[in-house]
Amino acid sequence: QVQLVESGGGSVQTGGSLRLSCTASGYTLTTAFMGWFRQTAPGKVREGVAALSPGGRNTYYADSVKGRFTISQDNAKNTVYLQMNSLKPEDTAMYYCAADTVGRSLRWSWETTSVYNNWGQGTQVTVSS
Repeated sequence: QVQLVESGGGSVQTGGSLRLSCTASGYTLTTAFMGWFRQTAPGKVREGVAALSPGGRNTYYADSVKGRFTISQDNAKNTVYLQMNSLKPEDTAMYYCAADTVGRSLRWSWETTSVYNNWGQGTQVTVSS
């Protein structure tokens, strides 16, 4: 069974940086389509932030984070990262890591939550002005 564990969240001021980590067990992430999502409050829509195709060949970003966030992967650690720079108060949210291990990303947009069949528990990011 695939387990995803996020870490690295916290509280920073506007303009600060954080690096989120998503470590997997039970699956090799190099063969998964990986995504980061965020949710501003329970019940709100989860917004796709960034994604990484298997093997790291392609990256995808929401317009709101392009140029500020970078998704990457460390194969040796079976971990995916989200480097977040120039943070803004509107980046405040719970951030979730997700993995597609069954190929749904071939049919649907990476920003669709239904693509992903595995989710972490989330890590909170708070940006103060």
